[in-house]
Amino acid sequence: MVMGVFVGAITGILSGFGIGGGSLLILWLTMIEQLPQYTAAGINLLYFLCCAPTALVSHLRHHLVKKRIAGWCILAGCLASPLASIAAGLLPMPWLRRGFGILLLILGFRELFSPSAKQ
Repeated sequence: MVMGVFVGAITGILSGFGIGGGSLLILWLTMIEQLPQYTAAGINLLYFLCCAPTALVSHLRHHLVKKRIAGWCILAGCLASPLASIAAGLLPMPWLRRGFGILLLILGFRELFSPSAKQ
């Protein structure tokens, strides 16, 4: 229980910084806690609902959000989420795990090898 609270706090802090704490939480839940992928994803979504408002307020306060782009992202997310949810329900669990792993590798390499933004 103590380790779970610790992992939750650390991934929450990382999520607030935009580092991908949610991805780390899913990895923890599936690999260490042995939860099914669907359960881990559901927990991650609930967890995100708790962490995201605080991070959003901070990012808005520091003028780090481009509101026009955010509006388009919100619209795209609202349209794509139901379709992705249906697709995830139809795919076998091993495919979902492999797909998530490939996504993490692509994002990791992209972050590792992309030029950093100049401030």
